[in-house]
Amino acid sequence: MRIPIVYNVRSLIQRPATTLTTALGIGFVVLTFVGMLALANGFRAALISTGRPDNVFVLRSGADAEISSSIDRDQAAILRSLPEIAKLPDGRPIVSSDVYVVVAKPRVNGTETHMPVRGVGAEALAVRDQISIAEGRMFEAGRPEVIVGRGLVGRMQDTEIGERLRFGQQEFTVVGHFEAEGSAFESEVWGDNETLMSVFRGPVYQSVVMRLSDPASFDRLKARIEGDPRLQVDVERESQFFADQAALLTTMLRFVAIFVTAVMAVGAVFGAINTMDAMVAARGREIALLLTLGFRRRSVMASFLLESLLVALAGGVLGCLLALPINGIRTSTTNWQSFGEVSFAFRVTPESMIVGIAFALVMGLIGGLLPAWRAARGVVAEGLRRA
Repeated sequence: MRIPIVYNVRSLIQRPATTLTTALGIGFVVLTFVGMLALANGFRAALISTGRPDNVFVLRSGADAEISSSIDRDQAAILRSLPEIAKLPDGRPIVSSDVYVVVAKPRVNGTETHMPVRGVGAEALAVRDQISIAEGRMFEAGRPEVIVGRGLVGRMQDTEIGERLRFGQQEFTVVGHFEAEGSAFESEVWGDNETLMSVFRGPVYQSVVMRLSDPASFDRLKARIEGDPRLQVDVERESQFFADQAALLTTMLRFVAIFVTAVMAVGAVFGAINTMDAMVAARGREIALLLTLGFRRRSVMASFLLESLLVALAGGVLGCLLALPINGIRTSTTNWQSFGEVSFAFRVTPESMIVGIAFALVMGLIGGLLPAWRAARGVVAEGLRRA
């Protein structure tokens, strides 16, 4: 015979303090785990959404990030003339030759961080059409003007419209704020590439990004570029480039999430063992009666193990509910590939919550296995003597 589940539910309800304490312990472990996964998910989503699969991203051969790349004017001109590139109605190729640097600037709280600054060409908004001006206006080519991503506004000093940012020996006026659908571009300052080039690294670009007229022509374009001896460059789809940029830190964050929660889980498991052991000790007479009534020892073991899993399930659900309020909260971290700070939002996904609940059930299984085995091995006569 099997012991009805309602027996386990009523047993847990009759012991609310111990049940709640154990569930809370597991819940806080799940909260930490889901929170760390939300951090990794948010960072990865911000970088992945930065690139488009129909954009081609070009860096100097051997460079793994924009900050270590350089493309001269002649190479950029050759890239602009390739036939696979899409064109605007007026015939201009949809290409932006970008200057990219990272500068040390103070946050509003006075601490210093590395702020990415990007100089872009006239067709930049056509190449990256997720960019939209939220306030103010677009900068004018040839003028010391910049627009600031939403992720920097209110977090970095001198980023309000009308304020001035100093780069090198020149001041640039903030004329607008822009949005980029939550991508990493929202953590950048944009200005005219030629103007910023004269301030920073001389007459070289760090990357060239091009829109394909036909996304299926990528392999043909890649072969053409890499076969041209004048161009010592590497070619990737823009979406793949930014996905690769996210890989290192995302892996590290997930490793930290697993390591930290594993350490916390040890305490939660011991808590579950102590709780279930106490329940077994206090219910010796119940166990003996169940065995006397003909319930098999394996049924008793399964019943107590089910109780542990029910407590763990409650803790897992509680932990996920506690994690929901952090969804959408903005934070920032350094992209180890570009050394620039990236602002992004926590992303609590259904997948991370399912993993969190599964993790809770594993803790419940481990924590309840030994006490359940002890309950099933209980001696009938000894249990009946307990009043």
